[in-house]
Amino acid sequence: MKPHRSLVRWLVLGILIFSLSAASFAQVFVSVRFGPPALPVYAQPICPGPGYFWTPGYWGWNDDGGYYWVPGTWVVAPVGLLWTPGYWGWGGGFYAWHPGYWGPHVGFYGGINYGFGYTGVGFFGGEWRGGAFFYNRAVANVSVTNVTHVYNRTVIVNENHTAFNGGEGGIAARPTAQEEAYSHEQHREPLESQAQHERIASQNHENFASANHGRPAVAATARAGDFSSHSAISARSAGGEYHAPTISPKEARGPSNGGGNRGFNPPNSNRNEGRAGGNEKSNDGFRPFTPPSKGDTENGARGNEGRGNEARGNESRGNEGRNNEVRSEPHTPPSSSHSNTESHGSKQNQHKSSPPPKKENNREPKRH
Repeated sequence: MKPHRSLVRWLVLGILIFSLSAASFAQVFVSVRFGPPALPVYAQPICPGPGYFWTPGYWGWNDDGGYYWVPGTWVVAPVGLLWTPGYWGWGGGFYAWHPGYWGPHVGFYGGINYGFGYTGVGFFGGEWRGGAFFYNRAVANVSVTNVTHVYNRTVIVNENHTAFNGGEGGIAARPTAQEEAYSHEQHREPLESQAQHERIASQNHENFASANHGRPAVAATARAGDFSSHSAISARSAGGEYHAPTISPKEARGPSNGGGNRGFNPPNSNRNEGRAGGNEKSNDGFRPFTPPSKGDTENGARGNEGRGNEARGNESRGNEGRNNEVRSEPHTPPSSSHSNTESHGSKQNQHKSSPPPKKENNREPKRH
C-alpha cells in the first residue's frame, strides 16, 4: 500500500506543478500603446537540411528600448507539428502580443503576411507526410542537394508589410470558424532554441527599430541562435516609412501581468477585440503604416519583393530567393516527380511567389 500511496502522491504533485506552470505561462503577455513598424523586406536563408522548419521574423518588445527585430530562422521542428506565428493585435486601447505556438494545424496569426509560405491565412511552405516534412520549393529556399523531399506548388499572395492586426492602419482579419477550432487543439510553446534566439536578438542595440528604422542588419539567420556573418541575412529595405514614436517605451507600455515578449497567450484571446479599419482613434505615439517609396525597394515600384516570381515560375531572380511571401523571392525549383502546380490564394496580405534559380548554396529568398 505504501508504494501505491507514494506513487499517487507523486502523480498528483506532478499534475499540480504542470497545471501551475501552464497557467502562469498562459497569462504572460505584453501590450503597447502604438503598433510595430512594417515588416522589413529580406531574403530567406537556404534550409540547412531535412526536418528544419521556417519560423518568420517579427517585432519583439523591450520596456527600455521599444520594438526590436527577432530575425526569421530555421529550427528543427517537433515531428508532425506546424508553427503558428505570433502577432500584434489591437484591443482595449493597446496592441497586445499573441505568442506563437506549435500544433497539428496552423491557426490564426492576425492575417499578417509574414512571407515564405505564411500568406496571412494558413501555411503553404510545406507539409508533413508521415514522419517526413516535404518543402514547397515555390516559396521555400531549399536545395535538392541536401533536401530530397520537395514539391512545387504555386502560391499567389498580395503585397503587404503591415505587422499588426486591427487598429488604425492594421490588417482587417478575423479568425475563421476553422481557425477557432484549431485554437482549441493541444499546443506546444516555442522551443528553447526559439526562446534563446529571441533573447540574443533583444541584446543587440542594432536590432531595435529606434536604431535600424525598420531595416535590421540581421533580418534572418540560417539557424536559430546563429547570428554569425555566414548565417545572417540583412534586410533589403524597410517595409514602409519609419516614424519614431512620440512617447518613450516606458510611457508606451500598457498593463501586463508578466514581462518580456515570450509568454504564451491562448491563441484566440482578444482576437475579436481587434477592429481593423480606421474607426479607432489614433493612440498616443502611433503612426499609421506608410507604403514603401519606390526608391526603397530594389526593383523599382516594388511591392514586388515578396512577390518576385510570384505564381509564375518563369522569372528567375537568382539569389533573390524571394519566397513569394513576405517579400521573399524563392528558388526556381527544378522539375521533379513530386512536383505539382496549384494555386492557393490568401485574401489577407500575401505575396506572390515563384522560385528563382541560382546558386543554391548561397541563396536567400527575400523576405521582410
